[in-house]
Amino acid sequence: MGKTRILLIEDEESIASFMAMYLRKEGFEVDMAADGAGGIKLAARRPPQVVILDLMLPDMDGFEVCRRLRRESDVPIIMLTARDAATDKVVGLELGADDYVTKPFDPRELVARVKSVLRRAQARVQPAGTGPLSLGEVSLDPERHEVSVAGKPVQMTAKEFDLLHYLLMNEGLALSRQQLLEQVWGYDFLGDTRTVDVHINQVRKKLGGAAEIETVWGVGYKMK
Repeated sequence: MGKTRILLIEDEESIASFMAMYLRKEGFEVDMAADGAGGIKLAARRPPQVVILDLMLPDMDGFEVCRRLRRESDVPIIMLTARDAATDKVVGLELGADDYVTKPFDPRELVARVKSVLRRAQARVQPAGTGPLSLGEVSLDPERHEVSVAGKPVQMTAKEFDLLHYLLMNEGLALSRQQLLEQVWGYDFLGDTRTVDVHINQVRKKLGGAAEIETVWGVGYKMK
């Protein structure tokens, strides 16, 4: 089995070289692109298992790159930014990013986050043998990785799908944000509970009221 391929889209050469060196030391294969267009082309030519994407690029911002990558793939995306603004994180998560790292960062933290998103990609939330689930007009098929509302297909990111699946498997139960982080993102996910809220809102929009994800104040959410 070949090495896990990481696509690093970063225009600052010194930072890119340092990250690539550290990732290669950890046993990863690293492809590098210095702008968004080059990264998108490289992802199509040599599909990676993880994308590390800088938010500030010379030709287009990381949000646009993330949006275009998500049209073609559910590959885990870790965004890099020099800003720690909550709005940047929310926008990135809404577009389908899986995690965020704020510069400057410890390379060991980056490696930990890469390994975390890889584990989630390789071991999805559903247990083996789980069949299709439905609630009202919402249907979810784990094996086909498909969601439909009133018979019409609904496109969801990998994380939105996993979140909806876990909620459906636990219909009627109040699930805390921390519990959702642990079960859907992995027990060692290094994000915060805002991540859950952003993804819940995205799933609600895509279901369009066909099934209710109720906010349980002081606890988290439950599927009704």
